[in-house]
Amino acid sequence: MRIAKTSLLAAIFCLSLGCSPRDFLTRRLAADLISASGAFKPPQLFWLRTGIVSNKDFSSPDSMVLQRRGWIIGTEQKCPAEVDPPPCWDVLLTPLGVDTIRPLISTALPDNGPIGIQVARRELLSVDGISKAGNFADVEFTWRWVSINQVGAALYDSGVRYRSTVGFRGYDDGWRVVDQALPTSQPLDEALRNAQPAAP
Repeated sequence: MRIAKTSLLAAIFCLSLGCSPRDFLTRRLAADLISASGAFKPPQLFWLRTGIVSNKDFSSPDSMVLQRRGWIIGTEQKCPAEVDPPPCWDVLLTPLGVDTIRPLISTALPDNGPIGIQVARRELLSVDGISKAGNFADVEFTWRWVSINQVGAALYDSGVRYRSTVGFRGYDDGWRVVDQALPTSQPLDEALRNAQPAAP
């Protein structure tokens, strides 16, 4: 009964001051702001290189996955002067690769450059903790990649979780995700780049 009265008084006090739900940094608000932010929403692009590539590129883990799926093949070629060390490979899409990848192409660079394919999007799984100090806060959260097509499913394991920490700042109109570096916090795009796999 006492807790109910205290909550009611706090709500009335807040309404009289014109408080909004964004004035209190809760886990739900933090999750909503992270999920809606410009750094979190963009899909992951995979850049597929065709034509003459180095052995390092042809034997990279992503390239090996595409080879095992039968989407690309490579024939050994003489390396151009700017590519070293040999061997080099002439990478082509197989007929199966054309059928799979062509509908997914979102960006292609000129002069037969890499082909951009949207393959995955981030999904916020949980907000794990909030540490506040005045108008600044650090929010730790867990997220994963979710594939949006066959290529994404081949390249990204949705079972791998990542843990990131991002800064928030309180303003007169509520809390916001930090989008530039502050002395005490890192912006979200940097937090996502520096994400570490979370312990299972």
